[in-house]
Amino acid sequence: MTSLAARLRVSLGVPHTIIKSFSYSSLPETHQILQKTCREFAEKELKPIASQLDKEHLFPKEQIKQMGNLGLMGINVSEEYGGAGLDTLALSIAVEEIARGCGGTGTIVSVHNCLYANLVDRVGVKEQKDKFLPGFTDGTTLGCFALSEPGSGSDAGALTTTARLDGDHWILNGTKSWVTSGYEASAAVVLATVDKKKKHKGITAFLIPMPYPGLSLGKKEDKMGIRASSTCNLILEDVKVPRENILGEVGEGFKIAMTQLDGARIGISSQALGIAQAALDCAMDYASKRIAFGTPIIKFNAVQERLANMATRLETARLLTWRAAIMKDNGQKFTKASSMAKLAASEAATFVAHNCMQIMGGMGYVTDLPAERHYRDARITEIYAGITDIQKLVIANATVKESGVASN
Repeated sequence: MTSLAARLRVSLGVPHTIIKSFSYSSLPETHQILQKTCREFAEKELKPIASQLDKEHLFPKEQIKQMGNLGLMGINVSEEYGGAGLDTLALSIAVEEIARGCGGTGTIVSVHNCLYANLVDRVGVKEQKDKFLPGFTDGTTLGCFALSEPGSGSDAGALTTTARLDGDHWILNGTKSWVTSGYEASAAVVLATVDKKKKHKGITAFLIPMPYPGLSLGKKEDKMGIRASSTCNLILEDVKVPRENILGEVGEGFKIAMTQLDGARIGISSQALGIAQAALDCAMDYASKRIAFGTPIIKFNAVQERLANMATRLETARLLTWRAAIMKDNGQKFTKASSMAKLAASEAATFVAHNCMQIMGGMGYVTDLPAERHYRDARITEIYAGITDIQKLVIANATVKESGVASN
């Protein structure tokens, strides 16, 4: 851990009540240093190569290692296991800035932190942490999370991957889909059911090192956006996993996954913010330089109206995201808040990217400029970790429950 990363780990005992207004200048000093550090890194190391990473489907291996040296690959992992020991608000700020430089790299950082590193640190026992965290917090390697299946996406309780006890081992069979960083990962958290009749109560989480006998990877998906990250199927054929590799307890996997996904939605919301901010920056830069009818188009009422709506949607989403992060850090129930953040931020990302292209006209449609990439990158944020429709369902159910209407 570098001295810079060490600076980012101090002063976290300061209550979030010191945030008197939701702006970067009102953040605790630690978070301001983090934001500035990530902004500078993204501008220097990610933004110049983002187009190449996208066009050539390249994994940013060297940049991931650099971020590991800065403490950004174990943001919410305890210092004992090489993490930065920071909070969820810090994670949100870091992911937004990284995604602002490259949306695909933002995916890698968000998923690794939220769905692997923090999960192992939060739920794992000491022996599991000793085995499955070193190297995963310094950028040397990555972890992945395997929940979805070809026939089980939003209905996570319907997964069909099975785990059968055989002596001191569990034998896993099935196919997991949409696994981020599967090709780069050295370990996976895999969800399987020990008893289909128990539905979600039979789901159990397993830690599996990679590569591993019986475990293979499907082809890399040719995705619309976030192409710096790999996505693939994870195929399990009689994979023999030691009993001590169960993460949590037998039958707790669904609860563990849903709790972790609540936090992961804050990470994805932050990724969406970064993509949206990059699109807004792109639109303003272009509009200030494009001359039409003898004046920069940024002075046109129609363009200003678009910019106003873009900025408002972005700021609203950022406030909801920070609110969800702070609620999580303060130990409050945050499921509804994280779904609100995910809904607002993902739709804001698509909205801002769309309007960026409209402001730029034909130049927004060509690959010479980043507008079309921002639009492609934005679309996934409305889909993974719970599509927009699921977020609305979560929010509505929570709102009705809080109102007491359902009990009347």
